[in-house]
Amino acid sequence: MEHVDVAVIGSGQGGVPFAFEMASQGKKVALFERSRFGGSCINWGCTPSKAFLASAHAAGRARAAVGLGVRVRVDVDFPGVMERVRGIRDSFALSAQDRLEKSGVQTIRAEASFTRSGCVRAGDREYEAPLIVIDTGSMPVIPPISGLEQGPYLTYRSIWDLEELPDRTLILGGGYTGLELGQGLSRLGSSVHIVEMNERILGRESPDVSRVLTNALEEEGIRFTLGKTVQKVEYDQNTVRLRLEGGEMIAGDALLVVAGIKPSTVALNAPEAGIALDERGYVVVDEHLKTSRDGVYAMGEVAGQPAFTHVSWEDHQRLLAVLSGVERTRDDRVLAYAVFTEPQVARAGYSLEQARQRGLRARNTVLQAKDIARAREWDQERGFYEMVIEEETDRIIGATMVGYEVSELIHIFVDLIEAGADWQLLGKAQHIHPSYAEGLPTLARMFAG
Repeated sequence: MEHVDVAVIGSGQGGVPFAFEMASQGKKVALFERSRFGGSCINWGCTPSKAFLASAHAAGRARAAVGLGVRVRVDVDFPGVMERVRGIRDSFALSAQDRLEKSGVQTIRAEASFTRSGCVRAGDREYEAPLIVIDTGSMPVIPPISGLEQGPYLTYRSIWDLEELPDRTLILGGGYTGLELGQGLSRLGSSVHIVEMNERILGRESPDVSRVLTNALEEEGIRFTLGKTVQKVEYDQNTVRLRLEGGEMIAGDALLVVAGIKPSTVALNAPEAGIALDERGYVVVDEHLKTSRDGVYAMGEVAGQPAFTHVSWEDHQRLLAVLSGVERTRDDRVLAYAVFTEPQVARAGYSLEQARQRGLRARNTVLQAKDIARAREWDQERGFYEMVIEEETDRIIGATMVGYEVSELIHIFVDLIEAGADWQLLGKAQHIHPSYAEGLPTLARMFAG
């Protein structure tokens, strides 16, 4: 039995900085990682996907320049694209491991599980710690479709091993991962067909968001089949076929399954140690990220938190504060996120529907991107900016943005919502002309009629 002050299971974007900070305080820290250091973000999510999209969007923007009177011949070196993606991913993962080891954290390359007594077992050794943090993240959901497991398919984890671009790619899932990777593959030269069982893509967003993005992707040549389930998957040498309800059959050369995520908790043996999981397998935590066992905490998506890197990183800050006696809770933030398609989709706070579902008297204003001078000048007129306020106080409580680089603009709303600002504050602002942000004070002043 080895005794440490802190044990961290998983090296995600919450676990790594938490371990680093504990070690900097002079504590003996052990971190367990069964796979690659850096967690989902660095190895399978944000880092490789955004490096991939950098190449894809460069190709897409070059082709779209014809609208500006510029004609470009695009030649994609797909093996070179993927080599660059893997190189960036690997360097980030190595950096995470190097930082941990230089900080004095004991890194243990093994799958960790709990014993009945609450210790952590890794290989043939056991570790005892008064503070244990679970940061094991998530893994792809593979739907129980007949025939799917009988042949090769890609997930958001395995796609980065591709060496050749499929001529035709079928994608199961119209969420943000399926749309980002689908547009990326399409812009690099693959013919993409996305199948989504719901009636529209990005079902958690407003119908207006789904409509704008669907139209944009269809104009680029991406096909959609919406509101239908896949009944069977058939493989025939290098061809994969999806049999849809109603008998329709679609064929491709590769299948990407992005049907959601599930918590990575099976190997933990958590219930044996009195650590409760919910019906979906997520670690049950209270508002301070504490599990049902004293001294054990969980953070990030394994604890049911929104599956975004910035949320997981913020969780480590929350936990540090909680352990030092400062009052912080699991949802004391303005939740913001973005979809890195083109056009991008960005959200902060509540949508109008969400605000009303929470019993708030709310109203909104909407400004079309085509009414912003910069958008017309740059031929980026697709999209809209929407702001939601609480009627009684005029406070800004949410924003939805669709358009060019709105993932950057949304931070203006994040800061205003955090500050408790009202729409009048934004309405009085003077933003630079001509910029995309110039439209935001105009959007605010629309509340005055």
